[in-house]
Amino acid sequence: MEQDSFFNAIRQGDLQTVKSLGDKNSKLLRSRDGRGSTPLLLAAYYNREDIVDYLLEKGVEVDDKDGAGNTALIGCCFKGYTGVAKRLIRAGADVNATNTLGSTGLIYAVTFNQLEIAKLLLGHGAQTQIRDAKGYSALDHARMQGFAQLESLLTLTS
Repeated sequence: MEQDSFFNAIRQGDLQTVKSLGDKNSKLLRSRDGRGSTPLLLAAYYNREDIVDYLLEKGVEVDDKDGAGNTALIGCCFKGYTGVAKRLIRAGADVNATNTLGSTGLIYAVTFNQLEIAKLLLGHGAQTQIRDAKGYSALDHARMQGFAQLESLLTLTS
């Protein structure tokens, strides 16, 4: 029950409840919800910057993966949450982590036309040559989606 309340507080952006429960029971900080999401991944997915900050201050593992192999950074890249991405990168997130589909944050940023996230990732060493399970690189995804700005950016950095 306490774990459900903790994850619901993250989803709702209720920092006070997250802090209260997390400070009282540190095991919650490293728990997983029914879908395999960590608190950090869920906070990143819902763009809860203050909760991301709290969890990082508490020392949660920045690159823990959910059931699909997504990290918090991968989770926020397709949504375009630049503020969260910056926090995760500052905390040491692997910008080249891959999920079970072989996709990286850069591949998702490109696929979902998130130019600012793509620039951020490239500025922190994201590799353009990584290919997903279907054999496509970020540049391939930009071309397939017809995202000319991203295609130009990736061509310049390849």
